[in-house]
Amino acid sequence: MAQSLQSKKRAKQNDKRRTINRACKSQIKTQIKHLEEAMSSGDAEKASEQYRLIVKKLDKTAATSTMHKKTAARKKSRLAKKLNALKAKKG
Repeated sequence: MAQSLQSKKRAKQNDKRRTINRACKSQIKTQIKHLEEAMSSGDAEKASEQYRLIVKKLDKTAATSTMHKKTAARKKSRLAKKLNALKAKKG
């Protein structure tokens, strides 16, 4: 357990950041599930809207170092590839 005032404060800050970071990552996972549901139903317009929201969230998360920038880029790229395949299949 933390002994000094400084270490107690750091422990409190770390707990606070951890909960924020976990919530942010969880929201991304939920949004990805919604996107995959839209893709499986074949709704390209809904999927495009979901993709736009995910990209925004991933960029914000990567900017605060909750997630590495290259991890966010990799996720965006893989989702874009799936979305483009869906659009090509439709059109």
